[in-house]
Amino acid sequence: MPTPAEPAATTTHDADWWRQAAVYQIYPRSFSDSNGDGLGDLKGITARVPYLKELGIDAVWLSPFYPSALADGGYDVDDYRNVDPRLGTLEDFDEMAAALHAAGIKVIVDIVPNHTSDRHAWFREALASPKGSAARGRYIFRDGRGENGELPPNEWTSIFGGGAWERITEPDGTPGQWYFHLFAKEQPDLDWDNPEVHEDFLTTLRFWSDRGADGFRVDVAHGLKKDLNAEVASLDLLHRADLFREGEHPLWDRDEVHSIYAEWRKVFNEYNPPRTAVAEAWVHADRRAAYASPEGLGQAFNFDLLEADFDAEQFRDIIAKNLAEAAATGTSSTWVFSNHDVVRHATRYGLPKGSGRGGKGADGKDWLLEGGDPAQIDVARGLRRAKAATLLMLALPGSAYLYQGEELGLQEAGQIPDADRQDPTFFRNKGVEVGRDGCRVPLPWEATPTEGSSFGFGANGSHLPQPAWFADYAAGAQAADSGSTLAFYRRALALRHELQGAESLGWQDASDDDVLHFVRPGGWHVVANFGTAPVELPAGEILLASAEVEGGKLPGEATAWVRVSA
Repeated sequence: MPTPAEPAATTTHDADWWRQAAVYQIYPRSFSDSNGDGLGDLKGITARVPYLKELGIDAVWLSPFYPSALADGGYDVDDYRNVDPRLGTLEDFDEMAAALHAAGIKVIVDIVPNHTSDRHAWFREALASPKGSAARGRYIFRDGRGENGELPPNEWTSIFGGGAWERITEPDGTPGQWYFHLFAKEQPDLDWDNPEVHEDFLTTLRFWSDRGADGFRVDVAHGLKKDLNAEVASLDLLHRADLFREGEHPLWDRDEVHSIYAEWRKVFNEYNPPRTAVAEAWVHADRRAAYASPEGLGQAFNFDLLEADFDAEQFRDIIAKNLAEAAATGTSSTWVFSNHDVVRHATRYGLPKGSGRGGKGADGKDWLLEGGDPAQIDVARGLRRAKAATLLMLALPGSAYLYQGEELGLQEAGQIPDADRQDPTFFRNKGVEVGRDGCRVPLPWEATPTEGSSFGFGANGSHLPQPAWFADYAAGAQAADSGSTLAFYRRALALRHELQGAESLGWQDASDDDVLHFVRPGGWHVVANFGTAPVELPAGEILLASAEVEGGKLPGEATAWVRVSA
């Protein structure tokens, strides 16, 4: 293992790099395939570092690259301190991290503390050990109900559908206890009341920090602490909204979870500069601050814009509330529109009004289940809105999270044959949810594939099939086109580095309810027009607009950055 390469001293800027960073999420298995086996890998990422540097991002967040059976896209982890051999080796990780750092790009590693895979050494030991053993004590095992324990301990359900308990066969071959899994049955939940679990994750955090990780994204950060002794045998308790607001829900966002992150913060602060972390915590807005506190993880995802309609009033309320919350708690906000779990926002914004992040239209029908062909949606409108929303987001104080492919204007790949799908939500809820494979289809790098291969992803196809229309979004073709979505993102990210200074924002009165107008330090004016009628821009230098500006007027569904001299 390499020795930690720490600077002799750190500046405030170095320690606070995360506060206004543009972070690019890489789903490793779908980014770039270096060896032609159909799976993206770490060497593929290393080869694309020049692309990432030219894009202008500050950090990459790597979704799990650990050994995994892929029961949940890599979030079923066999070994937290290794690399899936299909994706490379620890030495490949070191090479990738070094290349990213040399390009001025930080590395954020995904950590999955709520559950392991059922192939993890600990769980295999638990299955081979008797009831009440220390090995089983790392997980949540319970006796079943009924005369012979044939019923699960309660009726709670998994996030992926079906029951949240799975019965095991004891070492002697008899039906035995049940284990708890919030997600797939291949993802047994850890018991965070067990000190051994605490210590093992502290070791893991140090392991990756020593190898060059600058920070961590914490999966299901609000789910680690649970009260499974609650005397309830029905689903009623799971839907009590008041418990979500008060930290008393038996499974989610319990107050005691923050003692875990206080321990983690001590580890982060051992490093110079301190390691960073961001919580994936789907919690009520007024409970987010606890995860983002300086004594805890330091930052938490704000998914509010992701879940909002393309609407000026909603955007303004969300921005104002989250900036006020960040200022009051000493953290910085996060902004995001797309990730590996949701329909790409270039597609969402082209769906009928009222469509949710899962792709359901105003009529309640799921566009993805009905075929998912981009010809069925308003692709031009979706991309126009996505570029406008992204340009607005990149002008906000705080960190911005981008998902691989959005810089290409990539649409959701909805038409995937059932036989090729991989997401457990599809198989456990077939006919109800189509799953998340559509946003995880490998990226198109070249418009013209060789026979039998992918669109530049790798030499031998891709683990999820790329539709033919992906050719229209290929990075190679866009790189040479100054009017492409890729060129727009590159310009926006370059300007963002000039724009970001003091974390402040001042609202300007707008003559139209469909217009948002705010000012950043240095005379930067940001105008977003959510309506359809053109609006007058302030007099000044138009630095960038998401649509063509004519006669000083910003067209509908567009955003512009204008620099006004003092």
